[in-house]
Order: sequence, then structure tokens, then C-alpha cells
Amino acid sequence: MRSVRDDRTARAVIRDEALRLFAQHGPDAVSVRQIAAAAGVSAALVVHHFGSKEALREVVDRHVLETFDAMLAEMTGQGPEMYDPAATGSLVEAVQRHLPPDSPMPAYLRRMLLTDSAAGRELFAKLFTLSRGMLAALSEAGMATPGQDPAVRAALLMANDLAVLLLRDQLTEALGVDPLSREGMARWSAEMLAIYATGLLPPAQEQGGQP
Repeated sequence: MRSVRDDRTARAVIRDEALRLFAQHGPDAVSVRQIAAAAGVSAALVVHHFGSKEALREVVDRHVLETFDAMLAEMTGQGPEMYDPAATGSLVEAVQRHLPPDSPMPAYLRRMLLTDSAAGRELFAKLFTLSRGMLAALSEAGMATPGQDPAVRAALLMANDLAVLLLRDQLTEALGVDPLSREGMARWSAEMLAIYATGLLPPAQEQGGQP
């Protein structure tokens, strides 16, 4: 067995290795022995700290939720800067800024949101509430309109944001750059803000209409 590699407790190392393995393979495909081996401890110590794999999964879920709660609280506090590519007010921008490039959290977030778990439903509800608040703030500042159906518009903005996280691997292959990297985020934000600001249609004169 190897010793803990840094100043984290053994419990934190086990939690973090479980998070990484769950993100890679899914919780159902990972055993307590695999988690113990990755953490450099015995399976008995994993059970001693957490009781069972399901209890460990609940701890991992809560850790991920608390991490994203902190990000969402910061986003809510600072408000969106609609035309500043460095601060788009998006979840993706917050992930890129706060998590290291090799963090397993975005991949675990994908699993949470696409499975019917209490933690996934809780996180989705928080993200939707945040999106509605952001849209309301932009509307109040005269930088956006809530549209005919504000709830649907907020959901659309949220879905666009989450697509980067949920389709990260596919987008990396298609674009030739990780959308969560600094370069990828700059490219994605520039196009996203251009669409939000001017829409997809060309100017009227380019369509043969009246300016």
C-alpha cells in the first residue's frame, strides 16, 4: 500500500479516486476493490470510512454538488457580463476557470445529469433556476429580452451551455480543440455571443430586403 500522496486525508483520497473511476466507467462498473487499489488503501479501509459503495457514491455526489454550488453562487453574485468573452456568465466558463483541465468532475456531471438520480435532479433544478435568474438579470439590464416564453428561453440557454459539457468528447473530435480548454472556450464564447447578439440571419440588405 502506498501512503497518501499529499495533504488530503485518506478519506478524501478515496472519495476523489472513486469520483475519477465513477466518471470514467460509471458507478455500477466500479468495485470497492478497484477504488481501494486506486487510492492505495485496503478495501476494508474503504468500508470503514464509508460503509458501502452506495454510501461512497452519495458522498461523491454531495462533493460534486457542493463544488458546483460554489460556482453557481459566484456566478449569481457577479452577474453576467454579456459582451465580455472572458466572463460570459456561463457554467462552462466557470468550470474552465475553477477546475483543472484533467478534473473528472465535468465527466461525472454528465453521468449525473443523464441518469435518474436524486443528485442529478437536484443539480438540474439548480442550473435551471440559475439560467432563469441570468435571463431576468440580462433583461432588466436591457441586454436581452425574455421572449414570449421566458421559461423556454431560459431552458434553451441552459441546454446550449450544458451541451459543451455533455458532448465534450464529440466536440473535441469535431472541432480539433477541447471546448473546455482556454482556446476552445474563447472560440465557443465568441460564436455564442455573436449568435445571441445578432442572431443567425444575415442583415436584411444581404437578404435582398430593405435595411
